[in-house]
Amino acid sequence: MNTTDTYETRGWRRVLQELGGFLKNSLGNFFSLEFLSILVPILLLWEFLPRWKIIPESLLPPLSVVAQRFVFMLWHKNLVLHIGYSMGRFFTAFGIAVVLAVPIGLLMGWNLKIRAFILPLWQLLSPIPPPAWVPMTIILFGIGSKMHIFLMFIGIFYPVLFNTYQGIKDTDPRYLASARVFGASEFTLLRKVYFWHAFGSIIMSLKTGVAMGLVMLLIGESYGGRMGIGYLLGQAKDYFVIPEMMVCMVILGWIGWFLIEVLKYVEIKLAIWKVGR
Repeated sequence: MNTTDTYETRGWRRVLQELGGFLKNSLGNFFSLEFLSILVPILLLWEFLPRWKIIPESLLPPLSVVAQRFVFMLWHKNLVLHIGYSMGRFFTAFGIAVVLAVPIGLLMGWNLKIRAFILPLWQLLSPIPPPAWVPMTIILFGIGSKMHIFLMFIGIFYPVLFNTYQGIKDTDPRYLASARVFGASEFTLLRKVYFWHAFGSIIMSLKTGVAMGLVMLLIGESYGGRMGIGYLLGQAKDYFVIPEMMVCMVILGWIGWFLIEVLKYVEIKLAIWKVGR
């Protein structure tokens, strides 16, 4: 076996190991006896309460009806394509927000002069609720993907910015003093001490950003465009098709859960000192 084959084999083996570790961590809680003892009764109640007419079926469709509608939307409403459009916009906004917010938050927490210049600006803008930006965003960008991305960016940016700033600012002075004793420069302190001390706060802010980004995705797509989960949900609301509304809600819940589980796994792999806490 040549060297290339060996490296390729090891690479694929490592990918499978990481995927197995991710699935074990993310799905393990779902298949625990403790959680199943809660989940199974909820699903049974969801199915049978409407069928027994305890809850009107027009308000809460049975689980089987929602599942059938999910299959219908897959085949007849291009559900996968709608999800793809929404996720493309979401990841674009998420990437831009993280690339801007983390360095700005790091610099604000590290340097008092930088903080004095730009922190008051963010403190003035951040209390504005993200949905309040909708009218101005429509005026500036029109109705379309640019508007959706900007609204999601606003929802994600501030949680990441302020949690990063707070995590950097609260770095234990003893760690900094110890590093300086060994001759660490300020740039080294930023990379090796400040950032990793704030890493837990950054990951937590990304989880909050996921939730806020999905909220703004729904708001943005309900105002314009012909593609996306928000558009499908708005359309189902307008025609009062409750099974389709519930399908969209469940999909959004699973997307949010999956993204947060990915972030949790990244934290487990990188923040080794926190494992087991």
